[in-house]
Amino acid sequence: MLNTPPAPLLTAVAPASGHPEGVSNDEFRAAMSRLATGVVLVTANEPALDPEGPGGEDVGMTANAFMSVSLDPPLVLVSLREGSRMDDLLAEQPLWAVSMLSESQRHIAGRFAMKGRISDRLLFEDIPYVRGEASGAPLVGGALATLECRTEQRVRAGDHTLVIGRVLTARVPSAEGGPLAYFRGRYRHLA
Repeated sequence: MLNTPPAPLLTAVAPASGHPEGVSNDEFRAAMSRLATGVVLVTANEPALDPEGPGGEDVGMTANAFMSVSLDPPLVLVSLREGSRMDDLLAEQPLWAVSMLSESQRHIAGRFAMKGRISDRLLFEDIPYVRGEASGAPLVGGALATLECRTEQRVRAGDHTLVIGRVLTARVPSAEGGPLAYFRGRYRHLA
C-alpha cells in the first residue's frame, strides 16, 4: 500500500469586496461586461402634483438590463438601480414605455445615462418623440421598436429592482439601421 500524504486543507478567503461567495465586484463587473446587450430608453410621465396645473414631468433612463420574459401574456423585464428616480417613480406610476435605440441614437443613450445630469425636461427638449396613447410616456422617434407597459410585478434583487411589465402596445416604427449595443463598457454597433 502506498503511503500518500493527506490533501491540504483549503480555506475559503473572502475577496476584498467581502462577498463570501468568492467573487469581487470588479471580477463580476469585468465578466458581465463581456455580454453584449441591447440599449433601451425607459420613459414614464410623472403625474403633476396639482391635477389642475400643467401636465407632469417626463422622466427617462438608459438601460441595458432589459429582456422579454413571456409571449403569453406578453411580459418584459427591466432592472432598475434601487432608489433611483425611475425606480421610485415606477413604484408609484404603473405605466411606462421602452424605446429600443438604434445605432444612430448613441447620443440619446449617453444623455440619459449621465450621472449628476440636468433635469429630464431639458434632456427631452431636442429629441423627437410622440406621447404613447396607453402610457402617456415619451416614445423616441427613430427607435427600432417601442413598447408601452403596465407594471405587473416588482421584485427586489440585491441593489436593484426587477420590474416586470405587461406589454400594452408594441410598434416597429423604424426598420432602418441596426441596434445600439453595449459591450465592454462602451456603446457599439453591429458590424
